Amino acid sequence: MRVTSTIAQGIAVMVFALVAGVLPAAAQGMTPMRGEIKSFTDRFAVRVFPMNPYGHRVVVEVKVYDETFAPVAAQVSPASAVLGPDDNRSVMVVIPFDGKTERRVRICTEAVPFKNQNTRVRAQVCGRFLGRRVG
Repeated sequence: MRVTSTIAQGIAVMVFALVAGVLPAAAQGMTPMRGEIKSFTDRFAVRVFPMNPYGHRVVVEVKVYDETFAPVAAQVSPASAVLGPDDNRSVMVVIPFDGKTERRVRICTEAVPFKNQNTRVRAQVCGRFLGRRVG
């Protein structure tokens, strides 16, 4: 009895692995995910492209945090956008150095659930960026 149970479990695991390998994995995305930016001014700019891999439209918000995930007062344009299925959008982020010569930030794309959806999960993907002030 125990042998057939173990065999059945093994078959179930193999079937799950095969199905998981065949089905496409949809994940929130953003490019680029990291970068180093040099600037001659008191701020630096990063252009990111949030992506929607889902088959339905989503609202995305772009937010900026420091390396400890404390919010950073940055200019994000546009800060929020609706993306259609398999769509992406250019977003410009301008971050002040705040008197430092180097600043590490995380730029995050967050998918905001629509109010009429049952789920309230906010998917988030973050990229790491380093701004260096030159001159």
